[in-house]
Amino acid sequence: MKVAVMGADELAPGEHRVVQVGRRSIGIFRVGDEYHALADHCPHQGGPLCRGRAAPLAVAGAPGEVALDPDRVFVACPWHGWEYDVTTGRSYFGPGEAPVRSYATEVVAVDPATGRVAGPYVADTYAVTVEDRVVVVDTAARRPTDPEETA
Repeated sequence: MKVAVMGADELAPGEHRVVQVGRRSIGIFRVGDEYHALADHCPHQGGPLCRGRAAPLAVAGAPGEVALDPDRVFVACPWHGWEYDVTTGRSYFGPGEAPVRSYATEVVAVDPATGRVAGPYVADTYAVTVEDRVVVVDTAARRPTDPEETA
């Protein structure tokens, strides 16, 4: 089911808003001129995911050369800080942000686009279109990408 949630001009690039669609709470994020929607429900422990801080990914080409990538935005759950890419719903761990104490070691793949290790959770994402300058969310939730396929 498609639902009009707001005018396309109501969010500036980099802004987000939580809207109510029936019984669902959905975060709408504007990244540049694209719109993305996430369920306002953290897969980690059910926190209000989209009410957390959203910020562009910090990237560093060399020590002391830090910049923000406005095309890669992450939202952090306010309960425990789990971070999710708003364009894919994929969770990530930042440098030094181990989810629990661990003693085993392993070789892990680092996502070259983010420089981070993929986490085990994927937030539900929804298809978003702009029709006649109105942001429209299709509430038929897309299946999250299998974490093993994206690693």
